[in-house]
Amino acid sequence: AGPFLARRPVENSVPRTICATLGRRGPHAYGAEPPVFGWWRPDGGGEVAAAFLRTPPHPPLLTRGAPGTSRGLADRLAAPLPGVRGDREAARDFARAWQERTGAALRTDRELRIFRLGALTPHRPAPPGRPRVAGPADRALLLRWHEEFARDIGEPLPGGEGAVDDALGRGLRTLWEVDGEPVAMAGSTAPADGAVRVVAVYTPQALRGRGYAGAVTAAVSRAALAAGAEHVLLSADLANPVSTGLYQRLGYVPVRDLVSITFTAAPADPSAARPTAARADPGRQALRDT
Repeated sequence: AGPFLARRPVENSVPRTICATLGRRGPHAYGAEPPVFGWWRPDGGGEVAAAFLRTPPHPPLLTRGAPGTSRGLADRLAAPLPGVRGDREAARDFARAWQERTGAALRTDRELRIFRLGALTPHRPAPPGRPRVAGPADRALLLRWHEEFARDIGEPLPGGEGAVDDALGRGLRTLWEVDGEPVAMAGSTAPADGAVRVVAVYTPQALRGRGYAGAVTAAVSRAALAAGAEHVLLSADLANPVSTGLYQRLGYVPVRDLVSITFTAAPADPSAARPTAARADPGRQALRDT
């Protein structure tokens, strides 16, 4: 599915980043169970037209695909699932099919929008302070801030401490400092085929509203451009107009919407609710463990 993901490098930046992390840190980078990859192509061959991956215990992550592919995938997956995430239309189709099959209740947890940097326009006047790439001495602070960031968005920290250590060791976290004291952070992913994602933008509650988040985001974005990134991307929660407005003022433009849906009250064995005849699926899917 690599060539399929590469055809839309911007909207597929999240699965591409996850795949790069798995390749670098191994199959247990996100949990004890190995990841699962899958793709869909039309009957009779042809190019891959949709893909998904799952890094347990996290829910499947779906790309955009042809109509019906997500429903077909829901028929194929037998293990209990906590939810689904990814391209908005694909994830919603999968969730509806899963609900029909298992009786699970659906709860939309987050609606996100992918943004791509156009012309960087830092805020003027800039807040006091300067950016600094985080180093080993900042580890305890970064761990605490990442945990607070995860609580703020209501999700577990992907990859745990190992992910923070990996980012720290690769120079992928930047702090904004005022008089030598860190007041905000932002991170980036390692480049993947010319794309860099800005991640983990965080300011402690007591320090918000002073422009620090915008300043550190601009600093990380500028550094990515200077390093040769062709696409600088980030995702923002649509329920937070402050952050979405901030990023657009910095020069980020909308690309595509994502959604995260949780399944609740599902039977203990979802396969028991599986229909005896699978829905028509105009293609074939391949699932693979690694």
